[in-house]
Formats: sequence, structure tokens, C-alpha cells
Amino acid sequence: MRIRFLQRTALLAGAIVLLTVMMLTACTTAYAQTLSTGQLAGDWQGTMQADPAQRIVLKITAGSEAGGKASWKAVMYNLDSHKPSEGRATEISLEGDALHFAIAAVDVSYDGKLSPDGGTIAGEWTEGGHAHPLTLAHVTDDAAWTIPAENKSMPTNADPDWEVVTVRPSDPNEKGSMLGPEGRQVLVKRHTVETMLLVGYDVHKKQLINAPDWIATDRWDVTGVPDVPGTPHVPQLQSLMRKLLVERFGLVSHTEQREIPVYALRVGKGGPKLEKSAGDPNGQPNENDSESGGQRTMRMTNAKMGELALLLKMFLDRPVVDQTGLTGRYDFALKWTFDETAVPADGSAAPSVFTAIQEQLGLKLEPVKTATDVMVIDKIEKPGAN
Repeated sequence: MRIRFLQRTALLAGAIVLLTVMMLTACTTAYAQTLSTGQLAGDWQGTMQADPAQRIVLKITAGSEAGGKASWKAVMYNLDSHKPSEGRATEISLEGDALHFAIAAVDVSYDGKLSPDGGTIAGEWTEGGHAHPLTLAHVTDDAAWTIPAENKSMPTNADPDWEVVTVRPSDPNEKGSMLGPEGRQVLVKRHTVETMLLVGYDVHKKQLINAPDWIATDRWDVTGVPDVPGTPHVPQLQSLMRKLLVERFGLVSHTEQREIPVYALRVGKGGPKLEKSAGDPNGQPNENDSESGGQRTMRMTNAKMGELALLLKMFLDRPVVDQTGLTGRYDFALKWTFDETAVPADGSAAPSVFTAIQEQLGLKLEPVKTATDVMVIDKIEKPGAN
């Protein structure tokens, strides 16, 4: 009798274990199905543990693919970047409790694990090869951080001048640089007059004739407010730079044509490898550069090819002329090696800028010689006190 009792007890225990496993499996399946029907959608936010810390907001919306399979779209906001930035996920997936998303244009990816209650995602944010811990919490409207309103653009037909502007020599102990709008202001930090000329007049340094040496060595800080409200478009920013150079640096110049070597930016044989931007076709391009280990990464969103050519000429030994024929706006990242002596020895270094443009963008730079405008400097001087 005791043996039969033990046998029955063991069978009962086994049945209970089996039932428990089946219930857990059913719960897990139901949980996954719940997620697949949209529980992931909503606002997620957290503070990335970097130096400095940065607040990240991820807005996820649910969709569906053919066959009813769940899919998602996401937009990321970095509230503590130099200026609040926005990026649309180029890939996002949830496999079990593992979430992954990436934004190719800014070289960002995130891999995290969803908590059993679906309230948090703990993982790592990787940007430019550097990983930082980031836990995202699912929040309601009341707890969600406010996304700063996008600054309105200047009317495209406006020709702004400076309402007020100050120019000072840069502090040699400061680091970092910038040139562009920030809110109501336009800022130039730690840049040379040569750079202001390149931006304002869309020229390469080899197109500058008769310029004094100090324009390439002395660095300046400029803080100004345009007399037209709104964020200037690129042509308006260039116009402000030209007026600054004339009004504060006493620039006098004229244009001549000379035959000089240039690079023609053209589409490669396989066609362009560029993602069409989902941004405002009349909006501003976004550009962010970083350097590490002899390599430079240029990330652009909502950019035209002419704007890419304008930036490339700052890193190359001759002017760049846009001959791609591409008229849209694009998001992309370009990474290349500019100093082979500083790159890692493990073979992971990026290629030269010429190879990178071909492999990563599907474009090419072809050296040609053609008659091109050059800028002859008749007069330029260091500014006096503000």
C-alpha cells in the first residue's frame, strides 16, 4: 500500500510540474502575443550614463506587416545634445524580450532586455563605437519629458543681416568648435577666418588668392542675432558669414577665373547607396562630425549633395564640385581614415575618404582640371574691439 501511495504521489507531483510548465509556457506565449499587438508602442525615456549624461526619448508606434506580423516604427530624441536632435530608426525588432533598434545616419544602435512587466528596457546605447548603459522606462503622457519645439525656419526669401554681433579671439584653452544656428542666435566657436570664407563664399582654401597667413591660424568666437526671426537656411547662413567678414573684418575681394584641379562628385557605377530623408524637404540639414583614432565620421541628415560637396572640400586637398545630378535630401554616415599612423593595428580601420565614398555612399570623387572661380583677397584685417 505504501508503495502504491508513493507512486501516486510521484505521479501527482509530476503532473503538477508538467501543468506548471504548460501554464508558464502559455503565459509566456500570451505575453509575447500581447507585446506583438502593440504593448511596445508608446513613449520610452531614460538617461544615458555618459559624460555628460544625456536624456533619451524613444517614441514607438505599432504597425503590421503582411500576414499580420507585428512591426514597429520609432523616432529617437536626444534632449541634451548640442541642439536637441531627432533620428528615425532604420531598423527595430523585438525577439522575445530582446529589443534592438538602430539609426544608421547617426551611427546609433541600442540593444536592451524588456522587463517581465513590460515597464522597462535595460541595455546599452552604442554611438560611434562607444557603448553606454541606458535603461528606458515606459511612461504616460504626464510623466513624459517635453520634446522641444522645432525652431521655425526663416522665410526662404529673407536676406538677413546682423541685428547685433560680437567677435572675440578664442580662448586657446577651450576645446570643441561649431558654426551654425542655435536657437535665436548664430554662433561661431573656435574657427578661423579661412573657415568662415570657405563657408560664406563656398570656396576651397586653394581658391583663396593673396590671403594673409593669419586667416588660417587665428581662431575667433562670434555670437550674433540675425535681424530676421527663425533659423537661417544654408544660403542665409552663408549670407550672414559674408556680411560678418565685410562688416567686421573689412573684407574687400574680387573674383577671377583660373584653371585649377578639382574633384567632381559623381554617382558610382552601382548607383547611389543613400537613404532618402523623411525630414522636411524645405528644412535644414543636420551635420555632426567626430574624430577617433585617426578616423573621422561625418553624419548628415536631410542633406543635399551640394551640401555634402561643401563639407567635403574642407577635408580634401582641392575643391569639390557636385555633378551627381541627385536633387533630393538624404540621410547617411561616412567614415574614413585621415591619419594612418593613429588607427588601430587590428585591421578594423576605415578606408580612405575616396574608397569610403564609393563603398558607403555609392558615389565617387574624380580628379579633373577645369576653369573655376577663385577669390582674390584685396584687403582683410583683424577686427577691433566690439
